[in-house]
Amino acid sequence: MLALSGAPVAPIAAHNLLVFLLQVGLLLMLALVLGRLAARFGMPAVVGELFVGVVLGPSFLAHIAPDLHNWLFPANLEQFHLLDAVGQIGVILLVGLTGIHMDMGLVRRRGATAAGVSVGGLVLPLGFGIGVGFLLPGALIPDGTDTTVFALFLGVAMCVSAIPVIAKTLMDMKLLHRNIGQLTLTAGMIDDAFGWLMLSIVSAMAVNAVTTGTVLTSLACLAAIIVFALTLGRPMVRGALRLADKSDEPGLTVATAAVLILLASAGTHALGLEAVFGAFVCGILIGNAGKVDPVRLAPLRTIVLSVFAPIFFATAGLRMDLTALTRPEVLLSGLAVLAVAIIGKFLGAYAGARLSRLNKWEALALGAGLNARGVIEVVVAMVGLRLGILGVEAYTIVVLVAIVTSLMAPPILRIAMARVEQTAEEEIRESEHRAWTRQPVSGADPIL
Repeated sequence: MLALSGAPVAPIAAHNLLVFLLQVGLLLMLALVLGRLAARFGMPAVVGELFVGVVLGPSFLAHIAPDLHNWLFPANLEQFHLLDAVGQIGVILLVGLTGIHMDMGLVRRRGATAAGVSVGGLVLPLGFGIGVGFLLPGALIPDGTDTTVFALFLGVAMCVSAIPVIAKTLMDMKLLHRNIGQLTLTAGMIDDAFGWLMLSIVSAMAVNAVTTGTVLTSLACLAAIIVFALTLGRPMVRGALRLADKSDEPGLTVATAAVLILLASAGTHALGLEAVFGAFVCGILIGNAGKVDPVRLAPLRTIVLSVFAPIFFATAGLRMDLTALTRPEVLLSGLAVLAVAIIGKFLGAYAGARLSRLNKWEALALGAGLNARGVIEVVVAMVGLRLGILGVEAYTIVVLVAIVTSLMAPPILRIAMARVEQTAEEEIRESEHRAWTRQPVSGADPIL
């Protein structure tokens, strides 16, 4: 038996294990069903997966069958943390997989374009969010929370983009190989890096007075990670994958890639930055420095997209309560925040894209992709709820923005990308991506 500080640690209780297994099995089953249903209506599977948590959470099941909800999702932190752990592994591996798909040659060639789009998509929604934060009714601000901190936090929540949702949407719609897909992910990563930095600063303001040292420390950690990746990180990843590649079985390569992604996530998390940032950087190193055969990593892609990612998206709505929107004050405030979030992100990204000399359809597609906040905004909202910056009503509003903007992205992307011609470079990249599924270019992708 495992011992901790000389005392034996009891294994998980039989009932807790039963509930955990039922939670995971039910979430995955419904995610697959609703994901397929969403696909039947021409939407990415992620749309259906996001609704699973809403159906099983306090917004629906808790009111229809409260006893069943309380038994299946008990108000027990340890029980919920088990489910959260599975979801976190899923999102970390998904973001790492996204990094593996990144075409760094394109990023280097069009980095200025991505930066221009990102700046536009940051400044306007951040400013709009701060402004609406000062105008919202005081009843939505928890007692003891400074209005300035609340407004700054809302601005940060408005400016982030959800790389996991964007990536899954682009994969589902077979747009990840397109230049616009790559630019969207690149600009989204810049947005998120800034967003996590701002989140750490605003969180510090909520707990302690922010200092110049707090800001400089966060910037120094971000710079240190990038320098490490470009110097020691590249040969370390390349060496590890070359050793794994000597095996005849792809399992060792898959396990090595997963280990690298998880350890990189732990590293950035230990430095006070978001874990997904480390996963994304490590994924880029695996895809570009590792020079690994895509076919050998195909099993990792299958298990992440088919199992872990659906569970993660399904857990996103379990903490929100839509019944709070029945109060007119909360509903009107929610509609105002939603409008500000959509207009700010679209106008900012569109303006940045047009200034970077992209045509109007490319600019519209970038605005639609970056507008998807998804579960990243849910994570930001959960931080605000934990720190007392957000109350239940404001938390529900922010999560509502995350879901609605994620639902808006696919149809607008489909309309815009239908008017953007595919280039020869994109066709080559598409062939490389299809190697992951071991399908010919003309065949259907069974995963997506």
